[in-house]
Amino acid sequence: MTKTEKTQVIEQLVEKLNANNKIYLADCSSLTVEKVNAFRKQCFEKHISVTVIKNTLLKKAIEKANDSKLTELIPALKGETALIFTDISNAPAKIIKDFRKNDKKPALKAAYVEEMIFIGDEQLDALVGLKSKNELLGEVIGLLQSPIQRVLGALENKGGNEDVAA
Repeated sequence: MTKTEKTQVIEQLVEKLNANNKIYLADCSSLTVEKVNAFRKQCFEKHISVTVIKNTLLKKAIEKANDSKLTELIPALKGETALIFTDISNAPAKIIKDFRKNDKKPALKAAYVEEMIFIGDEQLDALVGLKSKNELLGEVIGLLQSPIQRVLGALENKGGNEDVAA
């Protein structure tokens, strides 16, 4: 790869890093090609981008990115690194956990989710437990509807009792 090509790759990575606030780094090094392809397929089905990238290029891109908090990911850049971008906070963590029922990899190296840094594979369960935007909205809507439903239920019961008394 020429210096010009490396510069182009770094600039593309910087753009992606700046445009995403949900970034995972994983280690897929001991997986067979067949298993890596199966992992990528599961990610693709959930609209999750997976790219294996050289650590040196990713390090330079992180250093140039707008968010200085991303530099906390740099210590995790050892060995083979799969760079994962997603729109749903916990989706990659769920796929990794599900995929590992049959294997020890992929291993979570680090993640940057909504301005929070998670370092190490032991953080996988915490990431799985994160709620997506849609899940949070669903809970808020449910909480808002609950009092209204109780009032309507009470009115219906009261209305039903008046009919019996008449």
